[in-house]
Order: sequence, then C-alpha cells, then structure tokens
Amino acid sequence: MRVSGDTSNLDPLQVRRGQRGSGLAVLLIAGVALASACSRSGGQQAERRVNLSSCRVEGIEYQTLCGTYEVFEDRVAKQGRKVPLRVVVVPALAATAEPDPLVLLAGGPGQAATEVPVLKLVDRLHRNRDIVLVDQRGTGASNPLACHPDLVGEGLAAKFDDAYREDVFKKCLAGYDADPRLYTTPIAMDDLDEVRAALGYEKLNLWGISYGTRAALVYLRQHPEHVRTVVLDGVAPMGLYLPLDMPRDGQRALDMLFEHCAQDASCAKAFPELRSRVQAMVEQMGKAPVKVSVQHPLTGVPEEITLSRSAFLQMVFGQLYMPEIATLVPLMLDRATKGDWTPFVALSQGVSGGMSDAISHGMFFSVVCAEDAPFITDEAIDREAAGTWFGGQMVRNMLEPCKVWPRGTVPEGYRNPVVSSVPTLLLSGELDPVTPPSWGEEAKKTLSNSMHVVVPGVGHNTMVLGCVQALMADFVTKGSLEGLKPGCSTDLTRPPFFISFAGPVP
Repeated sequence: MRVSGDTSNLDPLQVRRGQRGSGLAVLLIAGVALASACSRSGGQQAERRVNLSSCRVEGIEYQTLCGTYEVFEDRVAKQGRKVPLRVVVVPALAATAEPDPLVLLAGGPGQAATEVPVLKLVDRLHRNRDIVLVDQRGTGASNPLACHPDLVGEGLAAKFDDAYREDVFKKCLAGYDADPRLYTTPIAMDDLDEVRAALGYEKLNLWGISYGTRAALVYLRQHPEHVRTVVLDGVAPMGLYLPLDMPRDGQRALDMLFEHCAQDASCAKAFPELRSRVQAMVEQMGKAPVKVSVQHPLTGVPEEITLSRSAFLQMVFGQLYMPEIATLVPLMLDRATKGDWTPFVALSQGVSGGMSDAISHGMFFSVVCAEDAPFITDEAIDREAAGTWFGGQMVRNMLEPCKVWPRGTVPEGYRNPVVSSVPTLLLSGELDPVTPPSWGEEAKKTLSNSMHVVVPGVGHNTMVLGCVQALMADFVTKGSLEGLKPGCSTDLTRPPFFISFAGPVP
C-alpha cells in the first residue's frame, strides 16, 4: 500500500455506463423505534423535521427509518414543482450515538444511495453512528430521470450496436415531469444540506464513491462548516472531465493487464503474444466491423451481431473495473482473436447489464452535459486520446446525447480545485481504469489536511478490502489523520488470471 500525506502539524479541525452514456429481523414497534433513534442522535429530536417511520430496505437487515423530504426543483425561484427526496436513516446500534452521521454519496452519476449495499462495509462505524442515505435528485426514488439507452427486447444486436439513437433520448425527455437542467451536482448538494438541517445534524462525515467523490468535494466547498471528515474512494477531482480522460486512463489499466499477464508464467504460457494479437484484431476491426454468430448467454437463442471497434473496446473498458472480473479478460481476448466470441459476449452482458440497470441515465446526462461537456474541446479530446486504442471516438460517442439534452449551468469557478483543511482520506485502486491514483494525487494538492492511500491489486473502489474498511473506521472515529496507519499489505496483487474456464492454475 502506498501512502502520501504529511501527517505532522495537522490542522485540528474535525472530512459509465455503456455505449452512449452511458432492519433487524423483527422490527420494534414503530413508535419505540422512532423515539429511540431520535434520542440516540445527540438528543436532537426537537430539531428533526423529517417524518421518519420504520421500514425495510433491500440489503439492510438492521432497524431502518425511511421518509421523504421535499425540496423545490428550482432552488433559486423557490416556487413551482417540488422533488421528493428519499431519505433513509439506519440508526447507530449503540444506546448513545455520536452526533455526526456517516453520509454516503453514490457513484454514476446516476446511482441511488439507498440502492448501494454499504452496511457491511461500515459495520464498525455503524455501531456508534447513524448511517444516512439520501437518493440524490434524479436517482432512485427521488424523481428518477430514467432513460435506458438500449432498445429493450431487441436482443444482442441492439446491445452491441453503437449507433446514436437520438429519438430514444428525445422520448425520455418528453416523458419527464422535470426540468433536467436543474439536476446538477451543486444544486443536489444544497438539497443534501437542507436534509442535514431537517434531520437535526450539525456536522456530517462524507463518504464519496466514484462520482460521489465529486459530489462530496462540491458539498465541502459549499458547506464547509458542516463537514467533520471526508472519505473519497475512487477520486474524481474537479480537474477530471467525464469522459475526456477515459481513453488515457483506460489504456493505462489495459496496459497493466497485459503486463501482469506477461509477467505471470501461467498466463504468459497460456496466452503467448496476447497483446500483439489483440492489437492486430483491434486494428482490423477499425477497418471493418466483425460479424459474429453467438448464442444469447441468457436465452441460448442463436443471434448474429456486428461488432465495431468502438463497441468492442467500450465493453472491454467496463470489464477492467473489478480485478475479479478482469481475471477472465486475457482468456476472453485470447478466444476472441481465435474467432470465438461467446466468452466476450457473456462477460459483456453480465458487466454492462448490471452497470446500466443501476444508473438513472437521464441524471447522468444532466450532470455530464452541464458540468463536463462545455469544458471539453476537440483539441483536448485528440490530445488526451492520442496513442490509445480507445481513441477520441469513445469520448465523442459518449457526449453525443448532449446535443439534445437540456444543459444546466454551474457556478463561476466551478471547475477550480476544491481547497480545504478538513481532514480527508483519499483512496485509490492501483488498477482503476477510470479514477487511477494520479487523480487522488491531484485532489490532494489543495486538500492541506489529507492522506492519499493507493491500494495494490484493486480496481475501481477500494472498500471491498477489510483492511480499507478498518482504516476508514479508524479515521472517522478519530476525526483526524493523526497517527493513522494504513493496514493493507504492500504485497497485495491482482487475483490470479483464469487460464481456462475451470479457473486459475492452483
């Protein structure tokens, strides 16, 4: 594990989707549960202005309280349509809880906080702190801006077709009871602060994952007085523009995969000259798409699909997020170079399908088209994509919906680095294809009271490891980086590669 950060003289303050876009087993009586939860949150029952009641949330086996808090969609006008924000509070297990909860800011953009299975990852913190989950406007149960880019029911051919379907996005827009221009991060973070006040919390411990790290940084800039600590996992600082940097960062992850396979005796022997063979195949696909006959991995029905270079590489990019899935990639690529596309289709169906279903794509575009696209030039695309297999077309494809998507505005200086002395723990996965460690280092430059930990052998998001969970718990409990020591071994490596579908070499 690599760590950067000077922990001496610390400030004492108590901090893709696819091709286009892409309780307790038996609950207590409700009244008793509510009274208990309020009394355990620092004695702030009188300040709580959210009507919470006992509920069951998928993936949460503890006592859970749910409610809805309405905010004006147009926060400036303070009139007109309102957005009902779904609020979930998982009360601390201890009889007397710490007054400042842990608040999750989910990824995407477009993922709902209440749909992320997080409780097992923060078990130690949950003992003494409430866990608060708020579906950001446009996600989950908070007026979701759903918009599925794939044509439902059209099989694999549509899934692997990277043609831009403008009519799909226009249909989504026509069906919304919403103004998509008002679903940006700065507005959503003011929502969160209003919910904080309504719940009666003075300070928050922010935990951002992926895009949620941008959201956490924006909240930190807009409401610094209400932040105690910040944990950023898979850091996306204000200098990272989606999807401008994806070709370069994805190429880095792909290069590492080929390098690690070549250094592994079993992988190198099973898949000789893998990189050069795949490169030749990719170059050929750039000249003419590949026509493939495969069986649908779920239905078994034979189908014919056409794979372009960009569609193929977009799917490979998604397979690099998790090293556990990437262990299959050399085997899958080897089969593809030999004309067997079944493993590629099956792996792609599993990965991209799961990612796509978890995202409100309309909210994704409301964020990206307002906060990223206006700052991305053709010159920047060509520069950042130069020398990569993914190329500038990957960026241009993902930005095409912005041609029709209503574009909101962001405050002046929005893209300036966030400057803060609030205690901040930055976490990066060594193998991450979308938020590699270099972005954690960039964010750290203006976060004067921060520590950056790079976890070996891990991809996008590091909290899958128990040692990282313990580090985060220690940090939030202390409210300081003082004496904080990363516990993960520096000998961690990516999981062993599959040499066959029977598994890795024992």
